[in-house]
Amino acid sequence: MEKDVREKVIKPPIERVISGKIFKPSKAFLHKNLFQPIVLLFAIWLFVVICLVGGSFIGAAVEAPAIPSATQHIATWIIPVSFWTTVANLFWLIPRLIYIPFDYWSIEYSVKAETGETMPEIYKKRGVFTITRKHVPFRTITNISSKAGVFDRLFNIGSVHIETAGYSGSQQAGPEVKLEGIVFYEEVRDFILAELRKFK
Repeated sequence: MEKDVREKVIKPPIERVISGKIFKPSKAFLHKNLFQPIVLLFAIWLFVVICLVGGSFIGAAVEAPAIPSATQHIATWIIPVSFWTTVANLFWLIPRLIYIPFDYWSIEYSVKAETGETMPEIYKKRGVFTITRKHVPFRTITNISSKAGVFDRLFNIGSVHIETAGYSGSQQAGPEVKLEGIVFYEEVRDFILAELRKFK
């Protein structure tokens, strides 16, 4: 029984977080971001094929002289429609797949503890062409939450969402800072909450 309990204990790299050192998202975040556009391409292709099949049957029923057989019409057009749908979507897919790894390697996070004269803050850097660096002091944080969507759960990662007073009161939608692609996202969230309570 004691062995089972020990195996369930999750030990995130909290030492690095406490020291304020930079840490990066999990490699699973990169894989997720590469997987999503491929799924989108498949979804677009599937939608076009369904439209072709549906349109063929409707056309055969409404305009029998033009489309005498729905199955024959589908067999004639399924390959060229599939080919050109894929080719057209490659124009956005290939640049996206090239960009994603560069974007992933640009991401840096730091959750700084209350040490010396350093103001406790959360730091995030991201950007390939335009680099954005955000410093969110703990005193401005109003809400912290964790989130794991369908694709996140598939890759065993999640994100921590941080909202601040000024940002949540503005017209902006969503959290001010998202620490995405973290394996131990709940532990990071709990660590931030603990530090926030100390600070307040």
